[in-house]
Amino acid sequence: MRWNLRLTAANKNIWKASELQRGLAEHGLVISAGKMSGLWSGQPVSLKLEDLDVICVVLGCEIGDLLIPEPDKVRRPGEATGQQAAGASGPAPAVVPRRRDGRSLPPM
Repeated sequence: MRWNLRLTAANKNIWKASELQRGLAEHGLVISAGKMSGLWSGQPVSLKLEDLDVICVVLGCEIGDLLIPEPDKVRRPGEATGQQAAGASGPAPAVVPRRRDGRSLPPM
């Protein structure tokens, strides 16, 4: 997914992160300057669905205006990328089972 907040805000004549931050606060979503900077200038790592609702209300937009799908970036497990396909000549490396909690497995 591509985060499209700045363009969506610009289409609504909001040109500064602080303008959007004030609008969000008026609708009950208080965002710190650091988090607002991350939303404005980058792609958020995580965002609550409730926060997305407020952003959409303030900007008068749909979720599809903020999140642009990029299906060509999705790879299936084991699918070779262009770089791997060019250099793939041997068998795939063996899979080593690991515990989820980080502890080692008992000896075999």
